[in-house]
Amino acid sequence: MEAQEIVAIEMDLLLEAIFRRYGYDFRHYARASMERRILQGMHKLDCQNISELTRRVLYEPAFFQELINNFSITVTEMFRDPETYAYLRKQVVPYLATYPFIKIWHAGCATGEEAYSLAIILAEEGLLERSTIYATDFNETALMTAREGIYPLAQLKAYSENYQKGGGHETLANYYHARYDSVIMAKSLKKNITFARHNLASDQVFGEMHLVLCRNVLIYFDKTLQEKVLGLFDDSLINNGFLCLGNKESLRFFSRATNYTELAPHMKVYQKHTC
Repeated sequence: MEAQEIVAIEMDLLLEAIFRRYGYDFRHYARASMERRILQGMHKLDCQNISELTRRVLYEPAFFQELINNFSITVTEMFRDPETYAYLRKQVVPYLATYPFIKIWHAGCATGEEAYSLAIILAEEGLLERSTIYATDFNETALMTAREGIYPLAQLKAYSENYQKGGGHETLANYYHARYDSVIMAKSLKKNITFARHNLASDQVFGEMHLVLCRNVLIYFDKTLQEKVLGLFDDSLINNGFLCLGNKESLRFFSRATNYTELAPHMKVYQKHTC
C-alpha cells in the first residue's frame, strides 16, 4: 500500500473520530483543503503522523480545540467585496425595509467584521433598531473575537476604503473607538448582533430569515455538503427572502435552484420565489 493511501485512511479515521467524539462533522469538507489543514495542524502541534493526532484528539479535549482552530477559515474584512455591499444597500435593504422586523443570518461569520458591516448599513438606512443579525460560526475562538469587536487599527485604512466603495454615507470612524493600536466597534452596533456557535455540517435550520449571507464558505465543502447546506438556507428563508453567496459560489447545481431568481450574477445575490 502506497504512503498516500495510508494518509487517506488516517484522514478518514481522524475525521470519524472528531465526529463521534465531539459532534463536529468535517467528513464532507473538500478533501484537498481538509488534507492541507490537517497536515498543517499536525506540524504545528508537533505530531509525527495523523494517527498520533487522532489519539490526542480522542483523549485531550484541549488539544482538539487547538486543532479545530486550524480547520476554520477566518480570512475576512469589513465590507469585503464592497460592490456586493453597495448592491445590498441599494437593492435589497429597501425591500427589507417593508417588514416590521428584519432577521438576518450571517453563516460562517468568522471574526465578525462582515456582521458589523451589515449593522452599519442597517444603521445608516434607519433599520438597525428593528433588525437582528444572527452571526454564526463553528469556531468559538473566532466568535470570541467577534463578540469583543476589537480589531487592529492598522486594518482600518483598508476597511474605510471598502466602506466608501460600499456606499457609506458618513465615515467609518463614527462606528468605532480607537484605543492604542486597536479599535473597538460601537456598542450601538453590537446590541443588534447575536454571535452564536453553529455548525453548518451538523446543526439545524436558523428559521424565518429575511436575508441569509454565507460568503466564501461553500467552496470548502464537497458537493454533498454543499447541497445539504444550501437546503438548510432554503428552509431558513422566508418566501421572497434573499440569499447572498461568495463570488465563486453558485446555486447552479443546487436541486432547488428553480426556487430562486438570480438578481446579481456577478455578486451571487438571489431571491427566493413565493410558493
